Amino acid sequence: MNPGGSLRRRIHHEDVGGRKYDREESSAVDGLSEPLLGHRSSDDDDDREWRETRREEQVWAHNVSKLLAQWAQWFSTVVVAGGFRVGNNLFMAVLGRQANGADKPEYHLSPVQEGRLEKLQQRLGVAFDGSLPQHQDALKDLWKAAFPGRVMPGLVSPQWKEMGWQGNDPSTDFRGGGFISLENLLFFAHIFPAVFQRLLHKEEGKRAEWEYPFAVGGLNITFMLIQLLDLRAAKPSSSSVTTFFNILATDEDAFDMLYCVAFQMLDAQWLALGASYMEFNVVLQATRAQLEKELALEDVDRVEDLPSYIALVNST
Repeated sequence: MNPGGSLRRRIHHEDVGGRKYDREESSAVDGLSEPLLGHRSSDDDDDREWRETRREEQVWAHNVSKLLAQWAQWFSTVVVAGGFRVGNNLFMAVLGRQANGADKPEYHLSPVQEGRLEKLQQRLGVAFDGSLPQHQDALKDLWKAAFPGRVMPGLVSPQWKEMGWQGNDPSTDFRGGGFISLENLLFFAHIFPAVFQRLLHKEEGKRAEWEYPFAVGGLNITFMLIQLLDLRAAKPSSSSVTTFFNILATDEDAFDMLYCVAFQMLDAQWLALGASYMEFNVVLQATRAQLEKELALEDVDRVEDLPSYIALVNST
C-alpha cells in the first residue's frame, strides 16, 4: 500500500469523461432507496450512448427477471407447498392470493425467525447521520480497517476517495443509503479482513482502467440484497426468502454474511466479464442472478452451504 498516494486504478465520479455524476439525495428517513452508480445528467453524445447502454441493461435484466419469475412460480407450486423443516420447527409455506390474482407464498415463521427479521428490518430504517457520534465512530473504524496504521485525515478529506467514496465527505453518499450499509462494510472488514483488503486494493486479476469504486459498490450490494430478499415488505415473499429464513433461524448475522459472499461474487463476476465502470450495473445484476440461483439449491440451511461461500473462504 502506498500511504501517501492514491490507490491504483481508482476512479471517482467526477473523473469519467470529465463530467460529474449526480449522487442520489433521497430523504434520510427512506434508508437505502436505489442504486447509487450509473446516473448522468446531460444530453450530449456521451449521455445518449450511456442511455442506450442502460436500455440494453434493462432489457437484459427484464429477461433474467422473467426467467427467474417463471422458475419461482414452479418452485412455489412444486416445492414450497410441501413445507420445509428448520431445526425442530416445521417451516410451512401457504400460497396466498394477491390483489392482482397472482399466487404469492406467505410464510409462518418461528418466534426466533420473527424476532430476527424484525431486528433486521429495524436496521434498514436507520439512516446515516453524520452528526451522531456513533456513526462518526463507525466511519473512523472503517478507515482503520481499510488503512491500518495510517492516520485518518478527518471525516472530510480527499483521501476518502481512495476507499471508493464519490467525494471528500463519505457521509454524502449515504443520502441514498442507510447506516446498515456502513455496518455491512465493517462486518466484511472484521470477519474477512484479507478478502476486504484484496477487493479494496483491486489486487487480483486483470483490471479495467476504470474500476468500480469499492465503498460505493458496497452500498449498491446492500441495496441489491434488500431488493432480492424483499426485506422492505411487511411480509417478504421473494423467491429467495425461503432459504434466507432457513439461514436466519440458525444465524443472526445471516444478512451480513450474505453481504460478504455477494461482494466476493461481484468482484469475481467483474473480472470474468472484463467489466469497467459503466458496466457496473450489468455486473450487479449478474451477481444478483447468481446469488438467487445458489439460494435456490437444495440443502442450503447456512450461508456456509452456498458454493460462493467456499470461494470466499478459499480466497482468504
